[in-house]
Amino acid sequence: MLQYSFSWKQLSMIAGVTFHGFYFRLFEGTIKSPQVVAFLKALRQQIRRKLLVIWDGLAAHKSRLVRDFVARLDGAIQLERLPAYAPEINPVEYLWAHLKQHEVGNFCAIQLAQVSDFARRRLKSMQRRPTLVTAFWQQAELAL
Repeated sequence: MLQYSFSWKQLSMIAGVTFHGFYFRLFEGTIKSPQVVAFLKALRQQIRRKLLVIWDGLAAHKSRLVRDFVARLDGAIQLERLPAYAPEINPVEYLWAHLKQHEVGNFCAIQLAQVSDFARRRLKSMQRRPTLVTAFWQQAELAL
């Protein structure tokens, strides 16, 4: 039996799924308000039109920093929440499940940077597969 004890810093991911693709960011540590704002800024730079963001109840989503940032945008981003305890209707949950089960499930890394690099490459590969995005919506039973 092989045992190895280690302590990695946490790697967190944030993503948004549109009907045609998805956007993501990876962050060392946990997702807090500054990371949510950074992600929303990146979305605004990539998607140059009004956004409707529907997300879960993560505390950082409801923070004053996020609310103030969105308020300063004069309606460019509208925020809505998913119902509480409803991950099954969130297509991002299926994105994460696919990434963990099919893309990085057997990856063995020595350092956190290796995990980050590998996950980023796999996510970029997934972005080029529109059938995956369709499947995320279908699994959430929100497909058009």
